[in-house]
Amino acid sequence: QVQLVESGGGLVQPGGSLRLSCAASGSIGSINAMGWYRQAPGKERELVATIGSGGSTNYADSVKGRFTISRDYAKNTVYLEMNSLKPEDTAVYYCKADIRRRLGPLSYDYWGQGTQVTVSS
Repeated sequence: QVQLVESGGGLVQPGGSLRLSCAASGSIGSINAMGWYRQAPGKERELVATIGSGGSTNYADSVKGRFTISRDYAKNTVYLEMNSLKPEDTAVYYCKADIRRRLGPLSYDYWGQGTQVTVSS
């Protein structure tokens, strides 16, 4: 009933930019933290960036200064703007949101399906 739908992934050249979007829909009561994670082949899934319900953010060291996370509270959407992309940014990017369903007492981590980002010449 609660669903996260990602968009914006694709192929981009090194040094280019890409903007990912993730929209939560369904029977949503409230959303706490939202974030982006990524997993490259043969590597563990790692945190990229998170944004709290109050707007606080944190980033992985590898993306600081290049990526920006933001959210639209009215649209239940989180964005990841990626600039100065490098080949090592290539990975499947996953959206995560801590969501309490409407009339629900507890929140739960929901994950998007993942979107492929490929940085290559």
